[in-house]
Formats: sequence, structure tokens, C-alpha cells
Amino acid sequence: MIILVYLIVLIAFFYANYYRGHRTLHMLQQNLYNENNRYLKWVFKNINDFLSLDIFAIGISLVGIFVIYDLQIISIICMLVISVILFIVGYTSHNTIIKDQNKKKLVITKRIKRLIFTSSILYLIPVVFLGLNTDNLYFAWIIIFIESIMLYLNRFVIFIAMIINTPVEKLIYLHYRSMAQGKLKKMSNLKVIGITGSYGKTSSKNILADILNVNYNAFPTPRNLNTFNGLIMTINNDMDKFTDIFIAEMGAYVRGEIRGLCKLVKPKYGILTKIGTAHLESFGSQENIQKAKFELIESLPADGFGILNGDDPLQLNYDLKNKVRIIWIGIDNKDVDVYATNIKCSNKGTEFDVVFKGDKKKYHFETKLLGKHNVYNILAGIACGREFDIAIEDLIHAVKGVKPVEHRLELKKLGNFYQIDDAYNSNPVGAANACEILGMMPGKKVVVTPGMIELGEKEDEYNKKFGEQIAKVADEVILIGEKKTIPIKEGLLRKGFDKDKIIVFNDVREAYPYIGELAKKDEVYALFENDLPDTFNEK
Repeated sequence: MIILVYLIVLIAFFYANYYRGHRTLHMLQQNLYNENNRYLKWVFKNINDFLSLDIFAIGISLVGIFVIYDLQIISIICMLVISVILFIVGYTSHNTIIKDQNKKKLVITKRIKRLIFTSSILYLIPVVFLGLNTDNLYFAWIIIFIESIMLYLNRFVIFIAMIINTPVEKLIYLHYRSMAQGKLKKMSNLKVIGITGSYGKTSSKNILADILNVNYNAFPTPRNLNTFNGLIMTINNDMDKFTDIFIAEMGAYVRGEIRGLCKLVKPKYGILTKIGTAHLESFGSQENIQKAKFELIESLPADGFGILNGDDPLQLNYDLKNKVRIIWIGIDNKDVDVYATNIKCSNKGTEFDVVFKGDKKKYHFETKLLGKHNVYNILAGIACGREFDIAIEDLIHAVKGVKPVEHRLELKKLGNFYQIDDAYNSNPVGAANACEILGMMPGKKVVVTPGMIELGEKEDEYNKKFGEQIAKVADEVILIGEKKTIPIKEGLLRKGFDKDKIIVFNDVREAYPYIGELAKKDEVYALFENDLPDTFNEK
């Protein structure tokens, strides 16, 4: 009987560890495998998660070791209680996974499989070391206690597994990096364009690809694969010999990362979108952000060119350390090489005129994209396209066909209301742009947001200002997460916004039926500004 109960306990441990480990791996993956201590920061930010039911399993197992280890019947009852606790823990973790992964699921990569293998060995060590000697209840209770502790500290066990795997991961990384560099070396005629900035990298990359594809076979990095591993994987798996231009989006959380990415892909041309406060928490200061972004431009060879924004004081005032040729774009600043004027935005898109330095003629462009900030991205694409000898007529045609970027001010009909989907990675500049665009829309205007993150000690200040901006344009506001959105609410109320028009939900999915009800009476335009990753879920 005791053997059967003991096996039930071990099965219960396996069940609980499977689902809790699944969620831990999901968070580790979303936090880039602890790059810049992101995972550990998440762990300690969610310290309340340690107030979990499996504490009771630890307590009962201690009683088993020191009090009832020679009382078989009582031990059997206590082990069955632990089994029930563990099955509840596993079931709860399973439900949490289902809720969390509506946004982005755990991707079972080879690296994740290696982590599962190593962590499984760690969990099996106590059982193998102490053996399955169930005749001795004392040893059985010791194993149960150790397994209870390891389940409770699952986030650290998997972190240790990651550390153990580090040498293997390093060798694998070096192998694939060498493959990627070898592939690029063979493509001697390939033009490589790097794109970085605090905001607008992905939009700029996709817009540039759409523009250049009228004359070339341009290949942009897919999605937001803008890290070392992302670029290496893209080059090895997706880029083919027919590619004329490789557009590499480059992201960073600390100084030196972009310089490293440039050493990997060796761009000859570079575009810097806008410098702001995104990831201020990891960079430490805006000066560090500025220097980090200019690592791209300062890595370009003298016979290449960089495209900079003449309306961005952090770009205008920077003391460039190399002699690469610079092409300036702008809207407000007309003393640049390419500028846009007569900009008109509506719910149908944006139209504007473009003027090139030394050419008195104005060229009219139209796009389905929304907002003034997208005009900057298009201007960069036009400037680059002209350098690559694309005719003005072809550029006009290309801009007209530029596709909206998913989750970046994407206007779409959703049921009986219009959604302005700006759910990807909000920031102070992007949020202000989104509010401006919402203000141009007809009908009832609604903002749905959990606020902005990763803005360091100024995060509350920026969110409060965001609330003030929302108050100028919105008729109703839906805040996602009561605690996180307190600064936004303060900003709204400071501007005299009606508190009865502020709704708070803990899950963005609750907003859809609510807006659907509003849309039965009015034409509704709902701005969904930011969708926090699962690592920031508010319980």
C-alpha cells in the first residue's frame, strides 16, 4: 500500500512540475533567457507568486521527516493529502497557462527542449540518489520534502538548468553565427541596411521593404527578430541567394549591442528612426540611449550613408565619430535633404508632398498608413529608394501600396466598431501620436490601455502625462489592470475627465463586449494602446 501511495505522490509531483515548469519556461523565453537580468527582475517583481499552496506540501513533509516517519497509516494519509495539494497546484498552473498564452505561446524550440531535459534531470537526482527504498519511510519523506522545495522554487531550478546549459548554448551560438557570417560572405553583391531607434524600427523596416521591392528583392528581418539570435536565425533559415537587399532591424537594451550586431551583418547603410526613452530602465539614461543608437551610424563605412531625422534634437546635436555621408529627412525642419509638407490625415490614410533638396518641384504621395510619425518612416524609405536609383513615379506607386504593419496603428473593422490597433510595445512618443490620430476620427472615441512599461523611474510620470493626453481626445477610457494604471487615472482626473467614463478591467478581453455594446448606439473608434506581455500580467 505504501509503495502505491508513494508512486501517486511522485506522479502528482510530475503533474505539478510539468505545468508550473511550462509557465516558468514561458516567462524565461519572453524575458530573453535573462538577458540583462530581465527574467530575475520578473521573478522578484512577482514575489507574491511564492505565496502558493505547495507551501503546505513542504510543511507536511517536514512533519513526515521529524514526527511521523515510522507511523505508516498516518504517513499514507499525509502523502495522499500532499498528492491532492500537488494536483490542485498543477491544475491552477494549467489554467494560468491557458489565460496567459492567449497573447504569445511558449515556443518549443530546441533550446527549450534542452532546458526541459536538464531540469528533469535535476528533479530526478533526489529520487535516484536516495533510491526507491520505500521500506524506509524516513527516506521517502526526505525525497518528498526535497521535491516539494524544488517545486516551490521551480523558477530558480529552471534558472539553474539554464546556467548548466550555458556552455552548450554558447557553442551552438558560435556554430550558427559562423554559418550566418559565411553565408553573408558568399553574397558579395548583397546590400545590407541596418535600422535602429527607440521607436518605429519595425514599421520603418517593413515600409522600406515595400518601397524597395518595386525594383529589388528586399528581405527584411521577420517580425521583431532584432537580436543576435534573431538575426542569425533569419540569415541561416530564411534568406536566399536571390536577395538583393537585406534589411536588418537592430534592437538593444544596453550599450554595445548594436555595435555587436553591426559586426555580425556589416551594414553599409543605416537608418535611425527616433531617439527617445524606450527601455530607459535598462539603459540607465537618455544619453546612453543616444550613444547606443548611434553605434549603427558610426559602424557604417565611408562609402555608405546614414539617414537621420532632422526633427530629432538628439540626432541633430550628436557629434558623429565617423565620416559617413548623412542624408537628413524632416517635416518641421525644412533645412534637410528630403522633407514632407502639406500633410493631411484622415481615417482613410495620409497624404503629403515631398520636396528634395535642389529640386523645386513638389511630389504628391498617398498612403493607407495613419499618422505623422509614419510620414517620417516613409521619408526614410523614399530617401533610401532614391539613393538606390528608384524613379520618383515608382516611389509614389510603392508608397501607395505600403501595407499597414500589424498592431501598429492598424485600422480595422472589428465586429460593429472600428479598432485602431496599436497594441505593440507602446512608448511616450507613440502613445502621443496614437492619441492625435484618435482625435481625427469621427464618432465616439474610446481608449483601451494598460499603460506603458520599462520606462525606469519616470514610468509613472510618463503614464500620468499619457492620461492627460487621453483626456483631450477620448469620450470613454478602459484601463486594463487596476494597480498598474493608477498614474493614467490620475492624469485623466487632473484634466477634469469624467470619472464615470473610466472603466477598469483586469483582462483586455473584457473590453471587447463592452465596446460592442457602445457601438450599438454610436459609431465607435477604439484605440487599443499597448498590450503588455504575459510577464506583466496583473493578478
